[in-house]
Amino acid sequence: MNYEYDNKGKIFTDVISKDLVDVLVQTTKHLIRGTIHIRQDKRLQDELDSGRHIIALTEASILDPEGKTLYQSDFIALQREQIVWVISEEDDTEDNGSIS
Repeated sequence: MNYEYDNKGKIFTDVISKDLVDVLVQTTKHLIRGTIHIRQDKRLQDELDSGRHIIALTEASILDPEGKTLYQSDFIALQREQIVWVISEEDDTEDNGSIS
């Protein structure tokens, strides 16, 4: 791995750190549960708006309408045009469901 330093001591590497976001993705034909990898300084929305034609998911499961797993794969590439919606599976219930 290459390391470079600027005159202020900032370190630059070839490695891009990413956060893992568990998601449900509805395509035109299937429901998919998996993980999207996004840059640490970006949001899920930024990744979806990136302009790339393919969205990559890891640890992907393709589900039937009852939620039963039909297929599993370590990696799946989805065409952006086939995506209907994406929901983050992060637990947003820290406030116990109260609305401020």
